[in-house]
Amino acid sequence: MSFYRLLANNFPNLKKDLVRAGISDTAEKYVKDTFQMTLFMSFGISVVSIFFFLKYKINIMLSILILFFCLLLFFAFFLKRAEVRIIKREKEIDRDVLFAGRFLLVKINSGKPLINAIGDASISYGVAGKFFKEIVRDIDLGTPLEQALENAYKTTPSKRFKKILFQINNALKIGVDLSAPLESTLDEISQEQLVEIQRYGRKLNGIIMFYMLLAIVIPSLGITLFSIITSMVSINFSSQIYVVVILLLIVIQIVFLTVFKSIRPNLNI
Repeated sequence: MSFYRLLANNFPNLKKDLVRAGISDTAEKYVKDTFQMTLFMSFGISVVSIFFFLKYKINIMLSILILFFCLLLFFAFFLKRAEVRIIKREKEIDRDVLFAGRFLLVKINSGKPLINAIGDASISYGVAGKFFKEIVRDIDLGTPLEQALENAYKTTPSKRFKKILFQINNALKIGVDLSAPLESTLDEISQEQLVEIQRYGRKLNGIIMFYMLLAIVIPSLGITLFSIITSMVSINFSSQIYVVVILLLIVIQIVFLTVFKSIRPNLNI
Protein backbone atom coordinates (compact mmCIF):
# COMPACT_ATOMS: atom_id res chain seq x y z
CA MET A 1 0.00 0.00 0.00
CA SER A 2 1.40 3.40 -1.00
CA PHE A 3 2.17 6.22 1.41
CA TYR A 4 -0.56 8.42 -0.04
CA ARG A 5 -3.19 5.70 0.30
CA LEU A 6 -2.22 5.22 3.94
CA LEU A 7 -2.48 8.95 4.43
CA ALA A 8 -5.88 9.08 2.71
CA ASN A 9 -7.18 6.29 4.95
CA ASN A 10 -6.86 8.68 7.89
CA PHE A 11 -9.65 10.76 6.37
CA PRO A 12 -12.63 8.38 6.00
CA ASN A 13 -15.03 11.10 4.84
CA LEU A 14 -12.70 12.42 2.16
CA LYS A 15 -14.05 10.22 -0.64
CA LYS A 16 -17.62 11.33 0.02
CA ASP A 17 -16.54 14.97 0.27
CA LEU A 18 -14.81 14.78 -3.10
CA VAL A 19 -17.99 13.47 -4.72
CA ARG A 20 -20.08 16.20 -3.10
CA ALA A 21 -17.53 18.80 -4.19
CA GLY A 22 -17.67 17.60 -7.78
CA ILE A 23 -13.95 16.68 -7.78
CA SER A 24 -13.27 13.66 -9.97
CA ASP A 25 -9.92 12.77 -8.32
CA THR A 26 -9.64 9.71 -6.12
CA ALA A 27 -8.92 10.24 -2.41
CA GLU A 28 -5.37 8.97 -2.95
CA LYS A 29 -4.65 11.38 -5.82
CA TYR A 30 -6.24 14.28 -3.94
CA VAL A 31 -4.05 13.63 -0.90
CA LYS A 32 -1.00 13.24 -3.15
CA ASP A 33 -1.60 16.62 -4.84
CA THR A 34 -2.24 18.21 -1.45
CA PHE A 35 0.96 16.78 0.02
CA GLN A 36 3.04 17.90 -2.95
CA MET A 37 1.70 21.45 -2.75
CA THR A 38 2.41 21.39 0.99
CA LEU A 39 6.02 20.30 0.44
CA PHE A 40 6.58 22.97 -2.20
CA MET A 41 5.25 25.79 -0.01
CA SER A 42 6.91 24.54 3.18
CA PHE A 43 10.37 24.09 1.67
CA GLY A 44 10.11 27.45 -0.04
CA ILE A 45 9.38 29.22 3.24
CA SER A 46 12.08 27.21 5.02
CA VAL A 47 14.73 28.22 2.48
CA VAL A 48 13.77 31.88 2.86
CA SER A 49 13.95 31.54 6.65
CA ILE A 50 17.45 30.02 6.40
CA PHE A 51 18.78 33.04 4.51
CA PHE A 52 17.07 35.32 7.02
CA PHE A 53 18.62 33.49 10.00
CA LEU A 54 22.06 33.53 8.41
CA LYS A 55 21.85 37.25 7.81
CA TYR A 56 20.82 38.09 11.37
CA LYS A 57 22.90 35.30 12.96
CA ILE A 58 19.97 33.40 14.39
CA ASN A 59 20.17 29.69 15.18
CA ILE A 60 19.56 27.99 11.85
CA MET A 61 17.99 24.99 13.57
CA LEU A 62 14.84 27.07 13.98
CA SER A 63 14.21 26.54 10.28
CA ILE A 64 13.47 22.88 11.06
CA LEU A 65 10.72 23.95 13.42
CA ILE A 66 9.40 26.31 10.77
CA LEU A 67 9.42 23.49 8.21
CA PHE A 68 7.51 21.18 10.55
CA PHE A 69 4.99 23.90 11.41
CA CYS A 70 4.46 24.80 7.73
CA LEU A 71 3.94 21.15 6.80
CA LEU A 72 1.13 20.81 9.32
CA LEU A 73 -0.39 24.19 8.54
CA PHE A 74 -0.36 24.00 4.74
CA PHE A 75 -1.49 20.38 4.63
CA ALA A 76 -4.51 21.16 6.81
CA PHE A 77 -5.18 24.28 4.74
CA PHE A 78 -4.95 22.68 1.30
CA LEU A 79 -6.96 19.66 2.47
CA LYS A 80 -9.90 22.00 3.10
CA ARG A 81 -10.20 22.74 -0.62
CA ALA A 82 -12.93 20.12 -0.99
CA GLU A 83 -14.96 21.59 1.88
CA VAL A 84 -14.68 25.07 0.37
CA ARG A 85 -15.82 23.68 -2.98
CA ILE A 86 -18.80 21.98 -1.27
CA ILE A 87 -19.90 25.24 0.33
CA LYS A 88 -19.55 27.07 -2.98
CA ARG A 89 -21.60 24.44 -4.84
CA GLU A 90 -24.25 24.50 -2.12
CA LYS A 91 -24.67 28.25 -2.51
CA GLU A 92 -24.79 27.98 -6.30
CA ILE A 93 -27.48 25.28 -6.16
CA ASP A 94 -29.56 27.07 -3.53
CA ARG A 95 -29.54 30.18 -5.71
CA ASP A 96 -31.75 28.62 -8.37
CA VAL A 97 -33.08 25.40 -6.83
CA LEU A 98 -36.53 26.95 -6.30
CA PHE A 99 -36.88 27.88 -9.97
CA ALA A 100 -35.64 24.47 -11.07
CA GLY A 101 -38.15 22.79 -8.76
CA ARG A 102 -41.01 24.93 -10.04
CA PHE A 103 -39.99 24.21 -13.61
CA LEU A 104 -40.11 20.51 -12.80
CA LEU A 105 -43.53 20.90 -11.16
CA VAL A 106 -44.94 22.72 -14.20
CA LYS A 107 -43.72 19.96 -16.48
CA ILE A 108 -45.28 17.28 -14.29
CA ASN A 109 -48.58 19.15 -14.02
CA SER A 110 -48.65 19.48 -17.79
CA GLY A 111 -48.74 15.69 -18.06
CA LYS A 112 -45.12 14.93 -18.89
CA PRO A 113 -43.61 11.73 -17.45
CA LEU A 114 -41.20 12.34 -14.57
CA ILE A 115 -38.14 11.15 -16.47
CA ASN A 116 -38.89 13.54 -19.35
CA ALA A 117 -39.50 16.39 -16.92
CA ILE A 118 -36.13 15.73 -15.28
CA GLY A 119 -34.53 15.70 -18.73
CA ASP A 120 -36.05 19.11 -19.52
CA ALA A 121 -34.96 20.48 -16.13
CA SER A 122 -31.41 19.27 -16.76
CA ILE A 123 -30.98 21.71 -19.66
CA SER A 124 -32.83 24.66 -18.18
CA TYR A 125 -31.29 25.83 -14.91
CA GLY A 126 -27.66 26.49 -13.94
CA VAL A 127 -25.96 24.40 -11.29
CA ALA A 128 -29.17 22.73 -10.10
CA GLY A 129 -29.71 21.68 -13.72
CA LYS A 130 -26.29 20.00 -13.68
CA PHE A 131 -27.48 17.71 -10.90
CA PHE A 132 -30.59 16.84 -12.90
CA LYS A 133 -28.22 16.17 -15.81
CA GLU A 134 -26.25 13.74 -13.65
CA ILE A 135 -29.49 11.92 -12.85
CA VAL A 136 -30.28 11.67 -16.55
CA ARG A 137 -26.75 10.42 -17.24
CA ASP A 138 -27.09 7.68 -14.62
CA ILE A 139 -30.43 6.63 -16.10
CA ASP A 140 -28.92 6.52 -19.59
CA LEU A 141 -26.19 4.23 -18.23
CA GLY A 142 -28.82 1.78 -17.00
CA THR A 143 -29.39 2.91 -13.41
CA PRO A 144 -33.03 2.67 -12.27
CA LEU A 145 -34.72 6.03 -11.73
CA GLU A 146 -35.17 5.46 -7.98
CA GLN A 147 -31.50 4.57 -7.55
CA ALA A 148 -30.36 7.52 -9.65
CA LEU A 149 -32.42 9.85 -7.44
CA GLU A 150 -30.99 8.19 -4.33
CA ASN A 151 -27.44 8.67 -5.62
CA ALA A 152 -28.12 12.34 -6.35
CA TYR A 153 -29.63 12.74 -2.87
CA LYS A 154 -26.44 11.41 -1.27
CA THR A 155 -24.04 13.49 -3.36
CA THR A 156 -25.73 16.89 -3.52
CA PRO A 157 -24.39 19.42 -0.97
CA SER A 158 -27.65 21.42 -0.94
CA LYS A 159 -30.17 20.63 1.81
CA ARG A 160 -32.94 22.27 -0.20
CA PHE A 161 -32.21 20.21 -3.26
CA LYS A 162 -32.19 17.15 -1.00
CA LYS A 163 -35.75 17.99 0.03
CA ILE A 164 -36.89 18.04 -3.59
CA LEU A 165 -35.14 14.79 -4.42
CA PHE A 166 -36.52 13.13 -1.30
CA GLN A 167 -40.09 14.04 -2.20
CA ILE A 168 -39.66 12.81 -5.77
CA ASN A 169 -38.10 9.51 -4.73
CA ASN A 170 -40.57 9.01 -1.87
CA ALA A 171 -43.53 9.58 -4.18
CA LEU A 172 -42.11 7.04 -6.64
CA LYS A 173 -41.64 4.42 -3.92
CA ILE A 174 -45.11 4.92 -2.43
CA GLY A 175 -46.78 5.31 -5.80
CA VAL A 176 -48.63 8.56 -5.08
CA ASP A 177 -49.05 11.67 -7.19
CA LEU A 178 -45.88 13.78 -7.08
CA SER A 179 -47.48 17.19 -7.62
CA ALA A 180 -48.86 17.77 -4.10
CA PRO A 181 -45.74 16.84 -2.04
CA LEU A 182 -43.43 18.63 -4.48
CA GLU A 183 -45.53 21.78 -4.38
CA SER A 184 -45.57 21.64 -0.58
CA THR A 185 -41.79 21.32 -0.50
CA LEU A 186 -41.34 24.24 -2.89
CA ASP A 187 -43.64 26.37 -0.73
CA GLU A 188 -41.52 25.46 2.30
CA ILE A 189 -38.33 26.47 0.47
CA SER A 190 -39.99 29.70 -0.62
CA GLN A 191 -40.90 30.50 2.99
CA GLU A 192 -37.32 29.80 4.08
CA GLN A 193 -36.04 32.24 1.48
CA LEU A 194 -38.58 34.84 2.60
CA VAL A 195 -37.33 34.50 6.18
CA GLU A 196 -33.76 34.97 4.92
CA ILE A 197 -34.77 38.18 3.14
CA GLN A 198 -36.48 39.51 6.28
CA ARG A 199 -33.46 38.61 8.40
CA TYR A 200 -31.22 40.32 5.84
CA GLY A 201 -33.31 43.48 6.07
CA ARG A 202 -32.89 43.63 9.85
CA LYS A 203 -29.14 43.10 9.61
CA LEU A 204 -28.83 45.64 6.83
CA ASN A 205 -30.47 48.40 8.88
CA GLY A 206 -27.90 48.06 11.67
CA ILE A 207 -24.93 47.81 9.33
CA ILE A 208 -26.06 50.84 7.32
CA MET A 209 -26.22 52.86 10.53
CA PHE A 210 -22.62 51.92 11.37
CA TYR A 211 -21.61 52.61 7.76
CA MET A 212 -23.08 56.11 7.85
CA LEU A 213 -21.38 56.77 11.18
CA LEU A 214 -17.92 55.30 10.52
CA ALA A 215 -17.52 55.85 6.79
CA ILE A 216 -19.32 59.17 6.25
CA VAL A 217 -20.13 61.24 9.34
CA ILE A 218 -16.98 60.73 11.42
CA PRO A 219 -14.49 61.10 8.49
CA SER A 220 -16.17 64.21 7.07
CA LEU A 221 -16.57 65.97 10.43
CA GLY A 222 -13.17 64.78 11.62
CA ILE A 223 -11.30 66.08 8.58
CA THR A 224 -13.18 69.41 8.75
CA LEU A 225 -12.43 69.93 12.46
CA PHE A 226 -8.86 68.79 11.95
CA SER A 227 -8.34 71.32 9.14
CA ILE A 228 -9.87 74.14 11.22
CA ILE A 229 -7.82 73.37 14.33
CA THR A 230 -4.53 73.02 12.46
CA SER A 231 -5.13 76.30 10.63
CA MET A 232 -5.90 78.11 13.90
CA VAL A 233 -2.73 76.92 15.66
CA SER A 234 -0.62 77.33 12.52
CA ILE A 235 0.52 73.74 12.31
CA ASN A 236 1.59 72.52 8.89
CA PHE A 237 1.16 68.88 7.98
CA SER A 238 2.60 67.17 4.98
CA SER A 239 0.38 65.84 2.23
CA GLN A 240 1.35 62.30 3.28
CA ILE A 241 -1.03 62.51 6.22
CA TYR A 242 -3.94 63.21 3.90
CA VAL A 243 -2.85 60.31 1.70
CA VAL A 244 -2.92 58.02 4.74
CA VAL A 245 -6.40 59.29 5.65
CA ILE A 246 -7.64 58.64 2.12
CA LEU A 247 -6.18 55.13 2.14
CA LEU A 248 -7.83 54.48 5.50
CA LEU A 249 -11.18 55.60 4.11
CA ILE A 250 -10.72 53.30 1.12
CA VAL A 251 -10.02 50.37 3.46
CA ILE A 252 -13.16 51.18 5.47
CA GLN A 253 -15.23 51.28 2.27
CA ILE A 254 -13.83 47.91 1.14
CA VAL A 255 -14.56 46.36 4.56
CA PHE A 256 -18.18 47.50 4.47
CA LEU A 257 -18.62 46.37 0.87
CA THR A 258 -17.31 42.94 1.89
CA VAL A 259 -19.71 42.83 4.84
CA PHE A 260 -22.68 43.82 2.64
CA LYS A 261 -21.79 41.09 0.16
CA SER A 262 -21.26 38.41 2.82
CA ILE A 263 -24.64 38.89 4.53
CA ARG A 264 -26.62 39.09 1.30
CA PRO A 265 -29.03 36.15 0.97
CA ASN A 266 -27.98 33.58 -1.56
CA LEU A 267 -31.12 33.95 -3.66
CA ASN A 268 -31.87 34.40 -7.33
CA ILE A 269 -34.96 36.60 -7.38
